[in-house]
Amino acid sequence: MRFTKMHGAGNDFIVVDNRTERIPEEDMGSIAARLCPRRTAVGADGIMFLDAHEGSDADVDMRYFNADGSEGEMCGNGARCVSRFACERGFCEGGLVRIKTVSGLVAGQRVDEVRYRVRLNDITVRKDNVYTEFEGHRYLCDYMEMGMPGLPHAVVELPGLSGMDREALRPLAVYLRRFFPNGANVNFCELREDGGVNLLTYERGVEDFTLACGTGAGCTVSDLVRLGRVSGEDTPVHVPGGLLQVTVKGGKYAPSRDIWLTGPTAVVYEGEL
Repeated sequence: MRFTKMHGAGNDFIVVDNRTERIPEEDMGSIAARLCPRRTAVGADGIMFLDAHEGSDADVDMRYFNADGSEGEMCGNGARCVSRFACERGFCEGGLVRIKTVSGLVAGQRVDEVRYRVRLNDITVRKDNVYTEFEGHRYLCDYMEMGMPGLPHAVVELPGLSGMDREALRPLAVYLRRFFPNGANVNFCELREDGGVNLLTYERGVEDFTLACGTGAGCTVSDLVRLGRVSGEDTPVHVPGGLLQVTVKGGKYAPSRDIWLTGPTAVVYEGEL
């Protein structure tokens, strides 16, 4: 099996062109669980299998599997990497690509040689001001699901996040990840003086903090736009792996729709196993 290792702001993936590899659907999860562990395999946050879409409404079908072998509804940085892969490998023409995901259709476009942007799935579920208690402290979360079926996210504002120890946050992240009925990706955020956001995400399915989470960035900025805290016009999102930008075109009056994620992509290497 040939594959391409890619990453978007440190969020790393194994990409398989299934037009030629023809991996059966029933084997995809087990392959992800075998190849994604770090140090003992290829190592990645997840793996994406791409097929040519049958029909005129999309260019490429994307199946995304987390590092633990579970199927994910969608992946924002993964979709940006897929956009680049699709444009460079003949799935589409002209720098525009339509990606069919489990959660719905995602539009991608080329910005320059390495930067790609995608229109994330709309937010279909919102539950604001969810209180929970952990180790004697109360936390306020905003819960969202992106797409249908929805990719679940919890957004928790933590002033001083940039100075906190990541390992000290891990017990809280693990607790919040399982607090919601469908589980959730947990996004700890902090507003910056320059109008940007610091973001650290603990991802469901990876079961760890990742260097970036595209859908997490989209949900976080959408939530802050709803509250009037950030502009939503190419809002800078500083993640451990680099810099992303999120635009919420509807503004605070329509923060759940037309959410665009922009950032870098990189091809790390081609491999065969």
